[in-house]
Amino acid sequence: MAKVLMTGNAAIGEAAIRAGCQCYFGYPITPQNELTEYMATHLSRRKGCSFIQAESEISAINMVYGASVAGARAMTSSSSPGISLKQEGISYLAACELPAVIVNMSRGGPGLGSISAAQSDYFQATRGGGHGDYRTIVLAPSSVQELADFTHSAFDLADKYLIPVIILGDGMLGQMMEPVEFKHEAPEELPIRSRALRGAKGRPSRIIKTFTSKPAELEEINWSLFRRYQLIKKRETTYDTFMTEDARLIVVAFGIAARIAKGAIKTARANGMKVGMLRPITLWPFPTEEVRELAKNTKHFLVFEMNMGQMVEDVQLALEGKGEVSFYGRPGGVIPTPSEVNKVISRLYYQKGLK
Repeated sequence: MAKVLMTGNAAIGEAAIRAGCQCYFGYPITPQNELTEYMATHLSRRKGCSFIQAESEISAINMVYGASVAGARAMTSSSSPGISLKQEGISYLAACELPAVIVNMSRGGPGLGSISAAQSDYFQATRGGGHGDYRTIVLAPSSVQELADFTHSAFDLADKYLIPVIILGDGMLGQMMEPVEFKHEAPEELPIRSRALRGAKGRPSRIIKTFTSKPAELEEINWSLFRRYQLIKKRETTYDTFMTEDARLIVVAFGIAARIAKGAIKTARANGMKVGMLRPITLWPFPTEEVRELAKNTKHFLVFEMNMGQMVEDVQLALEGKGEVSFYGRPGGVIPTPSEVNKVISRLYYQKGLK
């Protein structure tokens, strides 16, 4: 299949349609408006699909909740402060074991912040974000092609584990244009989930709700979810490595920051420095075991993020004190260059006596 030149936001929309998205509910916010526009224009080409521009982000996520209860493949998207407004609904989706795909093209914060690309929503995405004990699978693409591929994967993972899945991009990925190949087409008919509420003719009524007045009953629901999360950790943790075989310094970066870091590492290698990179693809579940495996050969890690240092905590937890973690970040929507990151790598490399 031929590649086409598309923005990241449009690529997500096209991939979602091809993945069988039946319902999209959104509300405009920069820098993801093109995704909402794409779905408004193109979702109707599939029979029986619905696009609604909701009156707010809160309405949009609750429309996703309703569509998922009815058995539809449902999706919403927003950017940082809009995702904050959706958190209660995401918690309800998790509690009711309902699949959904939520796209966050994050921007600088806190508050309204800026419309420039940032990675300051890592905590929000990987710690659940809303109230209660729950998790969401979090995918972190670093290219337009991965935005398309991961969107398709997100719908499949959501249905497989009955869990909300978050695609954590950023304003830069959403706006940039790259060649992309769409590798999948949705089947004409999607399977209907057995728990979907589609009428009770000929069977007892089902009730899907989050409230129970029995603490022991709620505890068992939480343990059931926990067991599923453990299974997800075992089966779905994904990551990528770059030149780590002989590396004496490992850079850990995700999303667009990983692309910036990769350029810096190539320069460092050309200058004789043994530097490699671990790129988490699933931010949750985090590739804890791979970090520990890399620590058998090097004790020096540099976490690079476009925030004040959020993933750095997961790297420290993974290492359990068996490695030294440094951090470099640019918050608020400032986008560093590969040469800037290379200077940080070079300074750290020689300070630690790794030459």
